[in-house]
Amino acid sequence: MDTSKSSRAAESLAHPVQSFTEEITEHDRASYLKVVTTELTDAQRARILTPPRVYPRQDSILALHWHSEFVPLDMVTERIRATFPNSDLELIIPTDHNTINVLNGYAGAEVDCYSREFARKVQLLIHFEASRLANANVFKNMLSHTFRYRSSQLYEFIDTILEEKYEDRVQEAAATTGADDDLIRFVRTGTSKLRKLIDQNYAITPPEMLRNKIIKYYFDTLRDLYDDRYINRVQIFLQAIKRIVKRHFSFTHFYETHEIIEEVRYLGGGIIVPHPEQFWPILLADYDVDGYEVWNPQSREYTDFLINVVDRKNKRLHQGERPLLITMGDDCHMGEKAKDPQYQDTEKASREIGVQPAWDDLAVRKSLILANIDRRRVIEEYKNRLL
Repeated sequence: MDTSKSSRAAESLAHPVQSFTEEITEHDRASYLKVVTTELTDAQRARILTPPRVYPRQDSILALHWHSEFVPLDMVTERIRATFPNSDLELIIPTDHNTINVLNGYAGAEVDCYSREFARKVQLLIHFEASRLANANVFKNMLSHTFRYRSSQLYEFIDTILEEKYEDRVQEAAATTGADDDLIRFVRTGTSKLRKLIDQNYAITPPEMLRNKIIKYYFDTLRDLYDDRYINRVQIFLQAIKRIVKRHFSFTHFYETHEIIEEVRYLGGGIIVPHPEQFWPILLADYDVDGYEVWNPQSREYTDFLINVVDRKNKRLHQGERPLLITMGDDCHMGEKAKDPQYQDTEKASREIGVQPAWDDLAVRKSLILANIDRRRVIEEYKNRLL
């Protein structure tokens, strides 16, 4: 055991506030650049290109809900090929948040919007045959506005920690997590440094890296200097503040759900509602969508129920109406796999593009059979709709 490191850790745990000052250090500068870089090291590339498990018996890939983030799409494709070496049918469309990406002739995005009918932010998975983007200037501008507004939540997060007018939010988070005054001062000092680093490096910081997670990632780099147990307490406190910020963040500046749907339909695109169990009213809204995602790693408690809901809707269709599709999403975030394993969110890092175990779950398959749905049928039907 490194006794010098152990003694430093013990000292930093005992006096973290005293040793953490407002001065921007070389460690801070290096940490910031490491947190926001989109360039991959050899070790990161190796992690991305080597899936932990191979599925040789899965012959089709349905991937309509996943996020490439800053990982190049050619590397994503190589990982998918290694994961499913015997696939002969696939529909793989990237859906980064409020940003269009194109892969193998298809384009997609996950779009934040606002449903005034039930006063909730919802998300839609948008898919296009790539040639349709030639006429999509209005839609691209809508996404650009949404991206910028969504990114503004980071600055509200920072202001909540630092500005006196938000003191009630900080105290609410402290009460729920047991954070004491010293820990709050530590978080404020680090967040103040981070705000300065963002301002100093704004011109060279990729826009997609300016999101809430940058605060978490920055404080994780302080594990080099402070005890893990202390930084864990910091992260719990930050998570509580983030939840409060999200609760107060106004959704009315997003485009309304029907506006996004109308523009996508005008362009001939497809629309899937992801994890509807998180906003139940959308099941009753009768939006013009192609289908519902009934399972993903964050939304799997009501899969069987959602399948039956969609099946009942389909059985009430009039002649000529298109049935709703039943889909599943892996909600994989490739950027999580690029992070050092010690800093990864273990659950998020375990997700794989195209891996949706519910398709093969015996209990779920019973409902899928009754609804006359399987993965290959969904792929073929949705491909036809996107032509």
